[in-house]
Amino acid sequence: QVHLVESGGGLVQAGGSLRLSCTASGRTFSTNAMGWFRQAPGKEREFVAAISWGGDVTSYADSVKGRFTISRDNAKNTVYLQMNGLKPEDTAVYYCAVKSIPFRMRNFGTNDYWGQGTQVTVSS
Repeated sequence: QVHLVESGGGLVQAGGSLRLSCTASGRTFSTNAMGWFRQAPGKEREFVAAISWGGDVTSYADSVKGRFTISRDNAKNTVYLQMNGLKPEDTAVYYCAVKSIPFRMRNFGTNDYWGQGTQVTVSS
């Protein structure tokens, strides 16, 4: 059974940094794209960033470009999200996801694997 466990969330002041990690267990995902999403109170879940199976292709939401960096370590079955220059509007629960189908990077959905989320709170 696949499990994704996020860590690294917390409370930080505006302008600060956090690094989220998400480790998958149950199988290896070296051929599967991974991503980060977030959901703020009262809002729908939104895409943050994604990375291809080899780590050579990345994609970001416009709202985080230039501030967040996604990376992965296939040997550790782990995806990271380095978040710099945090803003109060980045406050949300952050979820990692892994595509269930190999060699696909778009349209993460209910058929993919999702973590339980980690809270990120940015104070002004």
